[in-house]
Amino acid sequence: MDFAQLKLPPALQKVIAAIGYSRLTPVQERCIPLLLDGNDVIGQAKTGSGKTAAFAIGLLENIDMGSRTIQALVLCPTRELVTQVADQIRKIGRYLPNLQVRTIYGGRPAHFERRSLEHGVHIIVGTPGRVLDHLGRGTLQFSTVKTVVLDEADRMLEMGFREKIEEILSNTPSHRQTALFSATYPPTIEALSRRFQKSPVHIVVETPASEMPEIEQRLFRCNQEGKADALLAFLTTRRLDSVLVFCNFKVRVDELATKLSKAGLSVDRIHGDLEQHERERVMAKFRNHSTRILIATDVAGRGLDIAGLDAVINFDMPSEPEQYVHRIGRTGRAGLKGLAVTFVTDAEGPKLERLREITQLRLEIKPAASLGVVKGKALAPQMPMTTLSILGGRKSKLRAGDILGAITGDAGIPGDQVGKIEIQDRVSFVAIARPSAKTAYAYFQQGKIKGRRFQVEWVK
Repeated sequence: MDFAQLKLPPALQKVIAAIGYSRLTPVQERCIPLLLDGNDVIGQAKTGSGKTAAFAIGLLENIDMGSRTIQALVLCPTRELVTQVADQIRKIGRYLPNLQVRTIYGGRPAHFERRSLEHGVHIIVGTPGRVLDHLGRGTLQFSTVKTVVLDEADRMLEMGFREKIEEILSNTPSHRQTALFSATYPPTIEALSRRFQKSPVHIVVETPASEMPEIEQRLFRCNQEGKADALLAFLTTRRLDSVLVFCNFKVRVDELATKLSKAGLSVDRIHGDLEQHERERVMAKFRNHSTRILIATDVAGRGLDIAGLDAVINFDMPSEPEQYVHRIGRTGRAGLKGLAVTFVTDAEGPKLERLREITQLRLEIKPAASLGVVKGKALAPQMPMTTLSILGGRKSKLRAGDILGAITGDAGIPGDQVGKIEIQDRVSFVAIARPSAKTAYAYFQQGKIKGRRFQVEWVK
């Protein structure tokens, strides 16, 4: 089905065409008409199925631009997913002049959020904890909310947000439209639906075998003390430019990042103890290939949308088979082949047997000794890009085209030397090929973007 077949306003159709959407994904084809008709919906589909665009179109069509009140609420499990969802809503909502979308999440001062809320907002996208905090302080009130979306609802419940979600929903009008999107349908989702939805339509979108990601899965047996050396041997004997490594504990993330960095590898880390500005820096560098390896915990890794991920490595075996499937599903996307590597100790044997039983996968395990031994300092490929941060963003009316134009036009740097440009509310990140990085930095020290000077810094 084509987007043109949906009965959408011409201005929205034009935006959708400009974004590059043509045919609806299965979850969009089945959910959008239901949402436009005002139905409550449970959308069960894997990550990357197009569900964000599905509920964004549904809730945007219900916004009254004549009233700057909170009319839609989207709850997400992580700060990163909040940012991604809000950006997608803004992109699709360009046809609505002066649409106000605000993000609400922890890890940054709440008083910035309070000030922005005072000016009126149409759509809130946030994490349950911070949204409930604002609700308790009286800086948010939901009497005018018409649509509530729970994105990755199963993940939010796994993370212990059930009571917070229930309290938030209890503070919204009973006549609201409620949509739940989830990769799985555990009993906790069913119970939440029974309490807060009205005759929901349950849509289940199975992934056809032809669309299943092609992921090569390898397992290596080792003892706990030898895991880090086995990982180092693996990373230094293969050309992998973008690798996500999962650990079960924050302390192990820190220890492993330190060890790999001392060995000369391009590595960074992300977990719940990092401040929001640190998380944004880390993720910007990883997405634009200034950092080769990112080490993360499951909580920090949820909701991360990373294109072109060469490999996922389970340094620690996940506790549940579902976690394993979710972790490795981040590689092998967009028709590309993926690689998943898992290191297994004897103590983790029962987890492996349960994984084999649940997934019915014949996973052969090899000794980690087959990887060889790394002697001396590891030789790691130099990452081709470095990252600059510009202290101006969406709030300063900066666009990616403005920054690109300043670099290629005013600074005279060829366009093929410029990588990903990421615009956030108050900061922008731009990837520059290392040979041209000093030239770009020197230009921004004196030059202007859209006639204004912005402070620029190296992202370390």
